[in-house]
This record gives sequence, C-alpha cells and structure tokens, in this order.
Amino acid sequence: MNDSAFLFPGQGSQAVGMGLDLFEKSEFAKKTFKQADEILGYYLSRICFSGPEEELKLTCNTQPALLTVSYILYSLWQKEPLLAAGHSLGEYSALLCAGVFTYEDGLTLVHKRGKYMQEAVPVGKGAMAALIGADIENVRRTVAVVNDENAGLPADPEGVRRVVNLANWNSASQVVISGEKGAVEDAARRLGVKAVFLPVSAPFHSELMLPAEEKLALDLDRVVFADPRFPVINNWQVQKVRSGADARAGLKMQVSRPVRWHETMESLLLDPGVARFAEIGSGKVLAGLLKRAARDKQRDIPVVNIENLADIEKNP
Repeated sequence: MNDSAFLFPGQGSQAVGMGLDLFEKSEFAKKTFKQADEILGYYLSRICFSGPEEELKLTCNTQPALLTVSYILYSLWQKEPLLAAGHSLGEYSALLCAGVFTYEDGLTLVHKRGKYMQEAVPVGKGAMAALIGADIENVRRTVAVVNDENAGLPADPEGVRRVVNLANWNSASQVVISGEKGAVEDAARRLGVKAVFLPVSAPFHSELMLPAEEKLALDLDRVVFADPRFPVINNWQVQKVRSGADARAGLKMQVSRPVRWHETMESLLLDPGVARFAEIGSGKVLAGLLKRAARDKQRDIPVVNIENLADIEKNP
C-alpha cells in the first residue's frame, strides 16, 4: 500500500476487551500475548481482555497493551505503508512496525516509560486538560504568562513545581495543556474556554516529566535501533525519521515535549504520495482527528480502522 499512511493510537484509545478476538482466533496473537505476559512478569493479557478498567488505565499497563494490540494487527494485516505516524506512545508502535526494534525491546521500553512517567509526579499533583475551541497562540501566550508569574515560587514539599505546558496540539480546535494541577487550572480559567480535565494518572508531555525522560534515555541507549523500513513522522519535530539514530533521539525528546499531532496531520494531507489512511489499533480517535483536519482543507480522504480480525477481512 505505497500510497497509504498508517496511524498508531496512544493513551486514551484503550478499552477493556481489546485484542480478545485476536487472541481467540489467531495463533500469532496468542503467542504474542503470552510472550508479553512472560516478559512483563504479569498477565497483561488478562488486563486487556477483562480489566478492570482502572487497572488498564494505569499508564504502565496502557502503554504495553496498546503497543501489543497495534503490533499484532499490523502483523496480521500484512500491509506496508508509504509512511507512518503515532500519537505519543503510538510513535513506539509505528517504529516497531517499521522494524526499528524488536517486539521484546519495544514492550520493555514502553513498560518502563509508563512506570517512569507515573513515578515522576505524585498522584493527584498533576493534571491535563483539553481546551475546546482554544486558539493555539492564545494558549501559548497564557501558558507563558502563568509560568512567568510562578517562576520565583519554590517547589511544593513533594518537589513539584508550579508549571504548565502545551502537551498536545490535536486539532485546530483542541489543545491539551499539562502540568502541576493548580497551574493547569489557572491557565484554563484565564483562557475562558471549555476545559475537560482528562482522567490520566500523570501530567504527560510537560516539564514535570523530565525525570522520566532522563531515566528512559538510559534505557533507549541500551537498545539496538535499526533504520526504519518506511519513514515515521516523529512527534516533537514533525519530521520524517529515516534512521535508527534519529528514531532514538526523537523518543528521548518526546516525553516532556508536546505532541504536534495537528501539524502531523496537515503534513500528511499535503503529501502528494498519500492517498489513503489507516488507523491500526484500539479505538477511532486518530481517524476522527484526521477527518476533521481533512474537512478543514476541503479534502475527501479514505480512512479505514483496523481494530480486529473483521476489519482485516474487510480490507484485504
């Protein structure tokens, strides 16, 4: 499928029951889930298939679960894209499917990534909020003002600084901010738009993730990175990654910096070689964001979702 772009979902796309039909009907899927259980030392498969939801939502479980389901679906579909992109955690899925690292290494990395991100900030001290209808430049200005006003304040007794950052630019009308809870609430109030606080366990893609970024960098350096079979657009630069070295560098920078997804979608929609899209993994979040971006550009782009075996059979 050399005219296709593949999209790989990140946190928020998980759902209890994901991957169960794959496990029941595919020997490859069954083998991969069993491999995941052995590598991680606990039953990731049970958490995926049966939950509970609160356990699946823990980022140390969500990340390996989403990676595993996307990897199985990609492997079973047996299609190769022109290029790919993944939202946050999904960048790992895209690079894994491009052959940059092994499944075992990818699974171990994202499990550690989730663990480090959770440990970086005590539960309840951070927050993320989706700002509906916010202008990106207003968000940038407001975040800068809040951070300037708080610059001289000491960290709280648990070492958490009062900072807020742009975390995800998902679409022209949806921006997510992340950071210390009070600073996020302050920025959201000043912007005066609808703010939806996300049910996440840590303030991802904010400065508060720097301790996690530093730990993860050491693990990334221990893993062999090959050049990708197809380019993968990275999150923090919106550039096509064509070498293993650049893939590693992008994953190091990604943890505390924003996911520039809206710019990624715009670049894909402007790419003359891309005629169709597929979202590979749990949920339809990225397909929805893509369709919105395509409408804004008055383009009609075919998008398929590959979530289960039935989807694979419908799109041979």
